[in-house]
Formats: sequence, C-alpha cells, structure tokens
Amino acid sequence: ADSLERSIDHTDEFMIIDYEPIASTFVSVPTDLGQLSADAYVSGIIAGVLDGAGFSARVTAHSVKVEEGEYTKQGSNAMPGMPPRKDKAVFLVKFSPEVLSRDAALER
Repeated sequence: ADSLERSIDHTDEFMIIDYEPIASTFVSVPTDLGQLSADAYVSGIIAGVLDGAGFSARVTAHSVKVEEGEYTKQGSNAMPGMPPRKDKAVFLVKFSPEVLSRDAALER
C-alpha cells in the first residue's frame, strides 16, 4: 500500500490506497465478467486479518482513476514491459461500532 487515509466525513472509515495493486496487475478479467475486481479478493484478505486481530470491519475495494500528477513513482518502480496504470485501488475499511467504542474507552 502507498498510503493510509482517514475519512473526513466518517470517523469509522479509513482508506488504504495502492497505486500498483498486484492482484489486479497480474489477473486478467474476461470481458463477460467486466465488473469482477481482483482487488475484491485482497479486500477479503484485509478483512480477515483485521477480524483475526480483533478489529471487525467491512472492507470493500474500489478502482479510482489516478489524476494527472498524483502518482509520480510509475516511471522508476513500474514493472518492465507493463504500461502505466490508469487506476489505483482504494480499499475502504469501515470499522464496526464495537471497535470504535473500545477505542474510545482506551482514550479515557
């Protein structure tokens, strides 16, 4: 992942941003399954790790266009022979109310 951001609007949401998601880079989706996202598989892994650590959350994967000038590492870190990516993966993590109440109790 390239960054972790907390939502401004919702305190229970975080976004894990990956500009070069490995799952969707090396998995080709058939045209008849156009809505299938290989990053959804990764979101399940993230949810499982969080749940195993006691942080139950709903994790969803979203493909978002990379804006011009937003990501500049592509030239030096890109895989040889791979075209520059046009999309980034955003994994939206929405924690359950129990996790938030436990966190609030620890702050007291």
